[in-house]
Amino acid sequence: MKFGGRRRVPALPYCSQLNRLQNQHRFFFASSVRRLQAKFPARAFTSNDGNNDSQGNPFLVPGATFATILMLGALHARRMYNDKKIEEARERGIELEFQPDAKAAFLRLLPLRSISRMWGTLTSVELPVWLRPHVYKGWARAFHANLEESALPLEQYASLQEFFVRTLKEGSRPIDPDPLCLVSPVDGTILRFGELKGVRPMIDQVKGFSFSVSSLLGASSFLPLIAEGNVHEESSDEEKAPIEKSKKTWWRISLASPKVQDPVSVSPMRGLFYCVIYLRPGDYHRVHSPVDWNVLIRRHFSGHLFPLNERATRTIRNLYVENERVVLEGRWQGGFMAIAAIGATNVGSIKLLIEPELRTNLPIRKLMHSEQPEERVYEPEGIGMMLKKGNEVAAFNMGSTVVLVFQAPVPKSPNENDSPPEFSFCVKSGDRIRVGEALGRWHEL
Repeated sequence: MKFGGRRRVPALPYCSQLNRLQNQHRFFFASSVRRLQAKFPARAFTSNDGNNDSQGNPFLVPGATFATILMLGALHARRMYNDKKIEEARERGIELEFQPDAKAAFLRLLPLRSISRMWGTLTSVELPVWLRPHVYKGWARAFHANLEESALPLEQYASLQEFFVRTLKEGSRPIDPDPLCLVSPVDGTILRFGELKGVRPMIDQVKGFSFSVSSLLGASSFLPLIAEGNVHEESSDEEKAPIEKSKKTWWRISLASPKVQDPVSVSPMRGLFYCVIYLRPGDYHRVHSPVDWNVLIRRHFSGHLFPLNERATRTIRNLYVENERVVLEGRWQGGFMAIAAIGATNVGSIKLLIEPELRTNLPIRKLMHSEQPEERVYEPEGIGMMLKKGNEVAAFNMGSTVVLVFQAPVPKSPNENDSPPEFSFCVKSGDRIRVGEALGRWHEL
């Protein structure tokens, strides 16, 4: 399935265009293009099918192409600078803490949603066939992307947007076959992970600042929270209820009466975990299923499109909660499962394979967005859409962040001090991980 469209740029006669160039800078620009065309005569006018429909109709490279290349260069320079600073801090054993700055306040004044739509328009411009390999190889060098894994030759990706969401060769991402493991849904870097405990369970954004998991998933989420004092009783009931019956019952109750408990009087059920994975611009941009599960509901939160890089996570409060995101919730053999795909600057477009008609970062959305998300319940009720481990679910139109919130097997003993949870992560913060590699494992209780 292709994500993103393409826009054709009409060819302009080379000679007539030269006649319009009146100053020295424009003449130099045109001369450079002519030298490139002379260097690659065989590729200049060849389409994906090998047809020569454009033979004899030379054209200047669109200005949008060069603007895109300049933007890529600026992104690369900024990334190198940020990576250097972060690496220097880590070498000194310093974990960067949350510290708001003036830039974070300034970002709120910028029309980041409009900028992201403009970027989407720019990257959807169809590039000349002869230029495509050079642009994509430049991107790969800048952001450490592996072009050998691409499913198609570089000439067949008509635009940068198509290249961003490219598929991979079969077998490039083997899925761990162990039925007692949960795999990574994306290629990325492990930022934070852990078990949710205590009243009003929180997810760490960065050292010194956390946000509520309920605010990330939405007020109507069927996150398994229970009242303080009823933890053991509720856990016992959960174990006794047959899985097939609890699926439908839990779903109906959740829709009929969303949780309205005081957030300070509820705690997560035992065995509820989270993991935050950041996708860099050069990473593979598609999202896959971490386990076999049933997707019951989708929520789309219209929000800001702040960047999600290292500096942004340290300076913007509630970053993942304020940004536009798509949340999928459902059930798997371990209980609750949710995947939150979070948009960012230039990544406002999140595509769902299981719901291709969904559109994000629409112009009609306002910065003063409603707290109520747009919801869709997948049919049949209580069963939803069934996904197998490794199935493709969604795609970003550049790098972004995915947050997993899930239940996993825990000991039958309610005393956590006597026996640790059966599920354990097999990654560390800062680890690079790929689709299909194990995030955590457990053994039969």
